[in-house]
Amino acid sequence: MAVLSKIRQRSILLIGVIGFCLLAFIIGDIINSGGFGVTKNVGSVNGTDIPAQEFMQSVNNMQTRQQGISATQAANNVWDYEVQKVLFEERFDKAGLRVGRDHVLDIYAQVYGQYPQFMNALGKFDKAKFNEFLVNLKTTNPQQYQAIEKERPSVETSAKRQLYATMLKAGFFTTNVEGQANYQLENDKASFDYVFVPYNSINDDQVKVSDEELTAFMKKNEKKYKAEASRDIEFVYIENKPSATDESEMKKSIDGLLVPSVKYNDETKATDTIPSFANATNNEEFVNVIAGSEMKYDTTFVSKKQLPLDHAEQIFNLAPGQVYGPYTQNGYYMATKMVARKPGTSVKASHILIGYKGSQTPDPTITMTKEEAKAKADELLAQVNANPASFSQLVAQNSVDKGSVANGGVYDNITPNQMVKPFNDFIFNKPVGTTGVVETDFGFHVIKVLDKYDGVRIATIAQKIQPSEATTDANFTKATKLEMDSREKPLADLAKELGYTLTPVNGLGANDENIQGVGPQRAIVRWAYNKDTNIGDVKKFDTPQGHVVARLKNINEKGLLPLEQAKVSVLPLVRNEKKAALIKAKMVGATLEAVSQKTGSAIALAQSLSMANPMISGIGPEIKVVGKAFGLAAGKTSGLIDGEAGVFIIRTKAVEKAAALPNYSSITARVNAQGRGGVETRLATALKDDAKIEDNRFEFN
Repeated sequence: MAVLSKIRQRSILLIGVIGFCLLAFIIGDIINSGGFGVTKNVGSVNGTDIPAQEFMQSVNNMQTRQQGISATQAANNVWDYEVQKVLFEERFDKAGLRVGRDHVLDIYAQVYGQYPQFMNALGKFDKAKFNEFLVNLKTTNPQQYQAIEKERPSVETSAKRQLYATMLKAGFFTTNVEGQANYQLENDKASFDYVFVPYNSINDDQVKVSDEELTAFMKKNEKKYKAEASRDIEFVYIENKPSATDESEMKKSIDGLLVPSVKYNDETKATDTIPSFANATNNEEFVNVIAGSEMKYDTTFVSKKQLPLDHAEQIFNLAPGQVYGPYTQNGYYMATKMVARKPGTSVKASHILIGYKGSQTPDPTITMTKEEAKAKADELLAQVNANPASFSQLVAQNSVDKGSVANGGVYDNITPNQMVKPFNDFIFNKPVGTTGVVETDFGFHVIKVLDKYDGVRIATIAQKIQPSEATTDANFTKATKLEMDSREKPLADLAKELGYTLTPVNGLGANDENIQGVGPQRAIVRWAYNKDTNIGDVKKFDTPQGHVVARLKNINEKGLLPLEQAKVSVLPLVRNEKKAALIKAKMVGATLEAVSQKTGSAIALAQSLSMANPMISGIGPEIKVVGKAFGLAAGKTSGLIDGEAGVFIIRTKAVEKAAALPNYSSITARVNAQGRGGVETRLATALKDDAKIEDNRFEFN
């Protein structure tokens, strides 16, 4: 009692201390968030902030519009949009660019241009009709009108961007001199003899490359080898897969349905005898209720081609009442019962469609009248009857149904009412081999009934093969133990002892989500970038399919490529430089013959190569070597050339200049179109590379 009395006496003090701590915690959080009333920004572009609240709202809106997109994917998409928006707005302001109502309506035309209510008599978008729609909408549906108006700034930005891109493309041009130069690059030919000693003639282990040499190589061209901050991890994945025991138990449950059984009924307080699957009279109740099948009962008749491929023959040949199984299919244990069989439930037919003006033909350019189309169809029918083998050729030459031309006009496994009624009635009511002309809203069809298939009605019990609770509990225990044991022993050694695969993942970006082998795992990326996570730390992550035990292997700060990545892309280049020096020491001689004798490499011939396609047969592209051949006079020998695949010495045989053209306008136009096509993308990349961007996305997703 004395103790309780003391606690009561000090309760006000305790409450005060707790309250002070809570207040300190809240104030600290406010300070870290930027202060009272200040919303932290997701980032900034050239000093222009991207507010967090607006950014997250845009992310939510994108997730609402695009079902299935993850929060990280949406955040990355919105970020890219916001960055480009700021960068291009800067360009618009510098250019003094403004857009008028017509420019905005051009954007709306791209969105709503196919809506019939906004088209004129010529089938074109009518700006007046769209304006009228907006005026009426303001009165009849103010909420929808406000939603459209809310998007107007984005529409105006799109209009500005299109106008700016048009201006840029108009300023990009190719001269006739450039067109002629491009023609010569493609058509001037050089032939030369060469001696080639490949880099792979020296084993990699004969050439040592240090980390310092890799770094020095990258520093020579920092822009080419620059990299954002990244993390390297390695992980063990313990997947929740069904064990052999789980599969055996699942099979037993299916087997139990194939024989009669007795079960106690809680409602009647008596036992019920449940028939076997084969003897069940109410197949729907047995499949859906008694068996609790994950594949519900369906009364549709299906063809043999629609049955599971590996089991179709056995199932299709069952007699009514017979059961096939259990068998496995796509991760399920299944048993299938033949319920009924019916002839001619699906049809194989081929057709030639002749459209006419006014029909619902997929080709709007057709000018043929209905009478002309009918006469054409009758003529084709006569040809088909006279020479049945000509059908597929006649399809290719005449049919406007482009979807079936590649198949010779054939549609297979047509089910009732899949086609329009006149077509449907013909193929289902006529015997195999019948030909005829049928009119539908699409035109006139020259049809041949090729085959008819029997259909079967089946009942299938399907239970997904899943890991049991015991299996998932055991996997959880294994993963937890692996995480704990890694504090005393390297994860790589533990994985090897337990027979697990240790999977490396290099170059994880701060805003990445997917991890190869386990899919979207944003929590792992966040952990790898957490300031409290150190190299060597190990953590377990639970996923819907199992458990990931991850180890942070390396922290790569922003700058040059991490050494692990450099060893993939840069190491071969540095190694080849060293190999080239060793090879050159052997390639002694002033002539090809002398070098060939010294190295043992034969003299070979490269014939008629162009600068546009410098592909040496059996070696690959060698632009430097081919370029040297064009620069040498006939009969002259080069020095040693460091190529892509090895070291060369060449002797030019001939350089053949392409015949001059009367004009180069077509080539100039092609090169110009190619250059203009990439202007906007190249500009966006250049603006981003030159911008000062602060990216805090990581803190928000």
